[in-house]
Amino acid sequence: MTEQYVLDLEDIDGTQIAVVGGKGAHLGGLSRIEGIRVPGGFCVTTDAFRRIIAEAPSIDDRLDRLSRLNPDDREAIRTLSAEIRRTIEEIAIPGDLGAAITRALALLGDQTAYAVRSSATAEDLPTASFAGQQDTYLNVIGPTEILQHVSRCWASLFTERAVTYRQRNGIDHRSVHMAVVVQRMVFPHASGILFTADPVTGNRKVATVDAGFGLGEALVSGLVNPDVFKVRDGEVVERAIAAKQRAVHALPAGGTREVAIESQRQGQPALTDAQAVRLVQLGRRIEAHFGRPQDIEWCLVDDGFQIVQSRPITTLFPIPEADDRENHVYVSVGHGQMMTDPMKPLGFSMWQLTAMVPMHEAGGRLFVDVTRRLASPASRAGLLEAMGKGDPLIRHALETVIDRDGFVPSLPDASPGGRPAGGAPAPIDTDPALVTGLIERSQASVADLERGIRTKTGPELFDFLLEAFEEHKRVLSDPLSIQAIMAGMEATWWLNDKLQEWLGEKNAADTLTLSAPDNITSEMGLALLDVADVIRPQPDVVAFLQGVDGDDFLDELAKLAGGTEARDAIEAYLDRYGMRCVGEIDITRPRWRERPSTLVPVILDNVRNFEPGAAERRFEQGRLKAQKKEQDVLSRLRALPDGDRKADEVKGMIDRVRTFIGYREYPKYGIISRYFVYKQALLAEAGRLVQADVLHEKEDVFYLTFQEFHDVARSHQLNDELIRQRKEAFRSYHALTPPRVLTSDGEALTGAYRRDDVPAGALVGVPVSAGTIEGRARVILDMADADLEAGDILVTAFTDPSWSPLFVGIAGLVTEVGGLMTHGAVIAREYGLPAVVGVEQATRLIRDGQRIRVHGTDGYVEILP
Repeated sequence: MTEQYVLDLEDIDGTQIAVVGGKGAHLGGLSRIEGIRVPGGFCVTTDAFRRIIAEAPSIDDRLDRLSRLNPDDREAIRTLSAEIRRTIEEIAIPGDLGAAITRALALLGDQTAYAVRSSATAEDLPTASFAGQQDTYLNVIGPTEILQHVSRCWASLFTERAVTYRQRNGIDHRSVHMAVVVQRMVFPHASGILFTADPVTGNRKVATVDAGFGLGEALVSGLVNPDVFKVRDGEVVERAIAAKQRAVHALPAGGTREVAIESQRQGQPALTDAQAVRLVQLGRRIEAHFGRPQDIEWCLVDDGFQIVQSRPITTLFPIPEADDRENHVYVSVGHGQMMTDPMKPLGFSMWQLTAMVPMHEAGGRLFVDVTRRLASPASRAGLLEAMGKGDPLIRHALETVIDRDGFVPSLPDASPGGRPAGGAPAPIDTDPALVTGLIERSQASVADLERGIRTKTGPELFDFLLEAFEEHKRVLSDPLSIQAIMAGMEATWWLNDKLQEWLGEKNAADTLTLSAPDNITSEMGLALLDVADVIRPQPDVVAFLQGVDGDDFLDELAKLAGGTEARDAIEAYLDRYGMRCVGEIDITRPRWRERPSTLVPVILDNVRNFEPGAAERRFEQGRLKAQKKEQDVLSRLRALPDGDRKADEVKGMIDRVRTFIGYREYPKYGIISRYFVYKQALLAEAGRLVQADVLHEKEDVFYLTFQEFHDVARSHQLNDELIRQRKEAFRSYHALTPPRVLTSDGEALTGAYRRDDVPAGALVGVPVSAGTIEGRARVILDMADADLEAGDILVTAFTDPSWSPLFVGIAGLVTEVGGLMTHGAVIAREYGLPAVVGVEQATRLIRDGQRIRVHGTDGYVEILP
């Protein structure tokens, strides 16, 4: 039985997490790396933990109660977890188990000092670091003390912070077990932490060493500030030496204590530069062994380093794979598409297959490699200008990379003669019939797709879809469609520039574009007001909708007084807009047609907050306001020198912007309409694979790329382990914040606003819709949680088109992501909502219910007392 309960560290490898936990498996792996010294010891396995838990049947009932608690109910978690810990610590260790541990101690020296360290099976995994969740005890001497501290480590699986962490991350308490590492105690001159990648910037080529005197507990507990060394390419490139007034030392009889450091040593570095470089070399060896950047705990003993822990750094954003070793600069696709959440493999692979430029996946997000465009001066200028108009933070981040010597190669302009042969296309006429024709062509293309896909199954379906993706790209790249989009955007920029120059007006185009025609996204928000008009007079329907908690409510509606009309109104809305949803660029996200309950809170808000006929009134008020603004601008221009010419030019541009700006939203609607057709066909195919016992459930295909799904449809073979790994990886990606710009070194660049014209303490962003509004902030991360009152200001991470139904009921908008021409900005202007986007960490810095003032003209937000 001894082998079952105790394993020597040197007999453990990285595959044995289930037996020795994350820490034990890593230490076993470390002890096998040539040149890496690990203090000797052994691991008390999870079999021992299970044996102990079996001794106390009452724990089962408490675990059931624990799993039912809300993660925010801290008092209940504190009380119940303390009961479980106390129960475990009071269990007498069975004789054979105790004997196995004391025999292992005798082999190492039972009166030697030891570190007794918890090692949970969900600890230090590649996708989740549980650092600090369980307990470690230092300088423990004697078999009796060690057995007692082993019991404490078992109990520490149920510390309040460990329990809360598992509750919040959906980890079943019964699925995690506790092993315990017992190692010879090290008495170091200095100790600390080595990060083999910069934990702040993500740069994989810069290692960071934190160092202090004595035991590492002084750094971990925050007792002292560490010395910090940054090492790149074998040399210290930066150092900051702290005044280290305290240290933690071991006591001869066991335990530890804080000691004061003599004043003349406080400012001395804990390591020499040469030692820091040597330590990083060891760290690179460890990183290579584990295959990913590591967070390493080290001790310096007699000028030699011993490694007491290594875990993956789980906060780093992954780097897109490249087939060369050159430098690359990547720009986030999600920040432009208003969707920075991770995408599932089917989602990102289908966006890649239908996109107009190559895209690279990392961390469930997509990026475009802009290195070559940055390398040539002419294309660089155009890229920076376009990025700056879309998102100034991306432009600044790119400029930061460009300013670094040698990172971006310098290439000559591809066409020194200027424009390519044929020159720029002739500008299109300001003709509403052009927009009508483009919309009709898009509708016809979707109808052809629906007809063609109906009879396709199996491999034939995938061959058909690959052809459909080419048609998809042809529609997207239609030169006339692109010209119409650009005509609206360029007219907006022209009006803003000229009216500021001539009249001193900021962002005048915001008012001039109110209630522009043919804007499918703003029509979507207004149409839901019309749905509310049908429901409002029917109290039974309103009461029924207030209790809806599933997606099968539409058929039930028809049984109520007025319910048939309500159902028909919702169905008609879904027929036109049901392909939409939050995060709609990911085909795996549930569409409104698939999950109509998503719309119910918004419908109920509209019933409560608006009078009948609000949609038509709202649109007409916007149109009249734009008309009045036009008359005002033109009359003021005519009073200027050369005023008639200026007024005529502006009138032409106003007509142009109102003709084309609404169409800006239509191509996305066309894409998402096609996506829903693709999705229905693919889910039908997944259903056939479930019936054939190839898949467990239809949604498993979401974790396959399109090509992998194609292969499964051909072979009827699927690796279940691949699906499990993909699900785990996808869960872990939610904890990562995607950068706007990412380099091949792993450096994540956010960019900064270079402005000195905002009040102290204000949150800076991009002004996208003019006006100033003060009101209650509603911080909403999920549209289904909407509960808005008139006058509320919506604060959220991003708003793709599916959020526009909420816009009709708010007074202002603040988002973390966005630019002048992203969807939320266009719709905010259409509805006349003051809006500031690109406000970093707005959902964390602004609390739900706080009063804020949004300066939509000047681009900042004030939090009011």
